[in-house]
Amino acid sequence: MAKAAPGADASAPAVEEPPPPYDAELLRLAEILGALAYLEELCATNPADNWRDKMKALLDAEGKTSARKERLAGSYNRGFRDYERSYRVCTPNAQTVIARFTNEGGRIAHEVVGRYGGS
Repeated sequence: MAKAAPGADASAPAVEEPPPPYDAELLRLAEILGALAYLEELCATNPADNWRDKMKALLDAEGKTSARKERLAGSYNRGFRDYERSYRVCTPNAQTVIARFTNEGGRIAHEVVGRYGGS
């Protein structure tokens, strides 16, 4: 009976690929999407933008492994929860944050696509 090669155990976890060079930018974008999902619902400023759908599209495009999906979803959830703890009602400051994050998120998406192309 032949022995299995070392490291050939089918139950061993798969080796995680290194993150892409734009990983930090996408994690920040996911966090912004979470914050916007909470704040825009709170302020009812732009119900046409569905930030959860945008996050799902990001997960579909970039979540190649379960660990990668978990990191992206964790960033989204952190952004959502951080602003949920900070804001109970819509304030002028919350509206300023929405505008700032909308601009920052758009800039990040544009830069990542421009620099690295589509996924």
